[in-house]
Amino acid sequence: MNLRDLVYGLYARRVEGRLDHDQVPKHIGVILDGNRRWAKASGGTPEQGHKAGADKIRELLGWCAETDVEVVTLWMLSTDNLNRPEAQLVPLLGIIEDAVKALASDGRWRVHHVGTMDLLPARTQTVLKEAEEATRGNAGILVNVAVGYGGRQEIADAVRSLLLDHAERGTSFEELAETVSIDLISEHLYTRGQPDPDLVIRTSGEQRLSGFMLWQSAHSEYYFCEVHWPAFRKVDFLRALRDYAARHRRYGS
Repeated sequence: MNLRDLVYGLYARRVEGRLDHDQVPKHIGVILDGNRRWAKASGGTPEQGHKAGADKIRELLGWCAETDVEVVTLWMLSTDNLNRPEAQLVPLLGIIEDAVKALASDGRWRVHHVGTMDLLPARTQTVLKEAEEATRGNAGILVNVAVGYGGRQEIADAVRSLLLDHAERGTSFEELAETVSIDLISEHLYTRGQPDPDLVIRTSGEQRLSGFMLWQSAHSEYYFCEVHWPAFRKVDFLRALRDYAARHRRYGS
C-alpha cells in the first residue's frame, strides 16, 4: 500500500464514521460510465475497461451492504448501446453475462433484470432469467441489472402493458381514460413494487441522466462524480452518501 492509498483509507474511515445511517438512501441508481475512457487513459483496450468496470460492481455492493442500502440499480447497457458494431457489442455482452452470473453465484444478492428482453440476444436473456430465478429467495440487497434499458422505452412498455392488461379485462377506452393515473402506470414499470431511487450517481464527469429511470427519478437527488467507473473508490461512494444526507428533500413543499 502506497502513501496515497493510506491517506484515502484514513479519510474514508473518517467520512464513514461521521455517516448517519438514518440518512442513507434506501435505493441508489448508478450509471456506470467511463469504462472505455478509463481504459484509454490506462493504455488498455475497451474490453479491458468493461471488464474492470464489471469487477468494480461487487465492491460497490459490499459498500452498500455496509451502509444499509436496500436496492441498487446498475445501468450496464442502454438500448442505444445495442446499436454498436458487432465487434464491440459481442464482447461487451459477454462481460455483462459473466458479471450477472457472478452476482447470482455470490449468494448475497437478489438479481432482477430491468430492460427490454426482446432486444437482447437469446443467450443474454437466458443468463438474466436464470440469475433472477436462482436468487429469488435471497435476503440481501435487491440488485436491478439494467441491460437493454432505456427510460423512454420503459415508459412506452409500461403504457403498452397497461393497455393490453385492460384490453383483456374488457375495459373500454373511455373507462381507462377516467381511471389512468400515475400509480396505475407505475404498476407496469420494470421496477413495479420497488421504491423509487433516492439517489442517482453518475461517474465520469457527465452531468446528465441520458434517459436513466426517467419516471422513477422525478424526486431523486443526483450526484455526479468526476472519476471513471473502474476507478470509483469507497471514499467516492461515501462522499455521495454524505452529500445526499446534507440535502433537504422538500418534494415541492
